[in-house]
Amino acid sequence: MTLDTSPRTYRFVLADILASGYRVVGKLMATNNGVMGMLNDATHSAMEVNDARLARLHMPTKLVDHFELVRMMKKSIQAVCLSRREDLGPSAIVRGGYTNVVEYPVRIATQMFEVEGTMELPGRFDFTSIMTDGTRDFLPVFNATLTAILIPSLRIESSGILVNRRKVDLMALLNQRVRPENQG
Repeated sequence: MTLDTSPRTYRFVLADILASGYRVVGKLMATNNGVMGMLNDATHSAMEVNDARLARLHMPTKLVDHFELVRMMKKSIQAVCLSRREDLGPSAIVRGGYTNVVEYPVRIATQMFEVEGTMELPGRFDFTSIMTDGTRDFLPVFNATLTAILIPSLRIESSGILVNRRKVDLMALLNQRVRPENQG
């Protein structure tokens, strides 16, 4: 079904998409379910980025190329940064259907990036269920900052970052950080 004949309402959402070698800045076509609904849609393994500007990660501000359309495999995406929380999607989808959530300040690391921000979870923090339960491959982190591990000049502050849980190496709660002892 093409965009012209689809009964759904589509809108373009500006996004900063990070893969293992490239940063792609462009527009994602999202339905009423937002970018999170589109990325977690198990019936489509690829996505399209319109008006896509490409930069290599080691030089994140230097434009390498510009395309009307770039196609990407969702499984290869490390993270998607969005400037507005509303662009993630309706709160029922973003929160997984839960209305009461607890905010957990976290640090998430992949092989390429560190993300610090807040996760909203129903009840207690359970790493195993976050990483293995359900069908959502992309986890929302709010008021977050993404930094490339080997390229600290690549730093993106965002209202919402979707992190591919299949790429997560570690997750830590910031309130469990050990404070250094006073060496006086």
